[in-house]
Amino acid sequence: MDILIDRLRLALVSLLSETFGGENVFLIVVNLLLLALGLFVIIKGGDAFVDAATWIAEVSGIPKFIVGATVVSLATTLPELLTSAFAASRGNIDMAIGNAVGSVTANIGLIMAISVLAIPAMIKRKDYVVKICLMLGAAIIIVTFGLGGKVNLVACAILAALFCLNIWENLRAAKQGSVKQEESERPPYDGKTIATNIAKFLLGTAGIVIGAELLVSSGSSLASAAGVSERLISVTLIAVGTSLPELVTTITAIIKKQSDLSVGNILGANIIDLTLILPICAFLSGQALPVSTQIATYDFPAVLVVGAVACIPPLFTKKFQRWQGVALLALYVTYLTLTTLA
Repeated sequence: MDILIDRLRLALVSLLSETFGGENVFLIVVNLLLLALGLFVIIKGGDAFVDAATWIAEVSGIPKFIVGATVVSLATTLPELLTSAFAASRGNIDMAIGNAVGSVTANIGLIMAISVLAIPAMIKRKDYVVKICLMLGAAIIIVTFGLGGKVNLVACAILAALFCLNIWENLRAAKQGSVKQEESERPPYDGKTIATNIAKFLLGTAGIVIGAELLVSSGSSLASAAGVSERLISVTLIAVGTSLPELVTTITAIIKKQSDLSVGNILGANIIDLTLILPICAFLSGQALPVSTQIATYDFPAVLVVGAVACIPPLFTKKFQRWQGVALLALYVTYLTLTTLA
């Protein structure tokens, strides 16, 4: 896959530079186009995968609460997961960590901020306290170990345990509010429907994999061509791009005046990003994840600060408030400014 992408990149750059001149400029342009293509493919692939996986699960008789708590919640984070996993397997550790942590910062500082500004949601403390504790707990673990220069295997084991706890909590909470799925509730299907959903599942999976490869390859090449770090590309363009599913969900929830659904989806996605991606990256790289000075100085503290501002006040007020949205946007802009100048 890497060889094909590299050949495509070189062919496009060669064609454009021979026609218009300026090879370096077109190298950046082509990488931006491939990055955009990767984002498009990974998002469309994710949509098809979620739809097909949900349909297959429901037809097979798996209760809906299990589908929602496992298949859908995991599928919405596949773009971040595979992008970081491919980066780690290629030795691009800064990109792997930057995408995982940068996506969480973007989810909270940008996407949750928009949701809170549009519709300040009331919450039931008991529904949110476990998720908030899991997310902030994972962030504290990452920051604590990261300050020592690496996220080692002990930290990754703790994060993996938190991921398992999160899945268990999702199943417990969903089961309490669910009823047993009856045979009559299963969606109708015939040969054509089965074939269509299997095709969507396979094409969706392929789209996510190819899109992730395009993101990592073009992001790395773009960083080299533009003379900036892979970390900067990963915490800005790639992190925001792989968070687009959450952004779409948030906009839909705002239109339907269901901001609390958006906030819940963001918290769930963030927990998976923090507790699953880094352990997988450590496994693929075969070692503790080294943390650069920039990541330890800017990215890790940023995710903890925006997480605290977003999640701690509602535990006392039982409501997300507009001032939090303003504060989160201000913090996110400040973070982007500092990380760009670093």
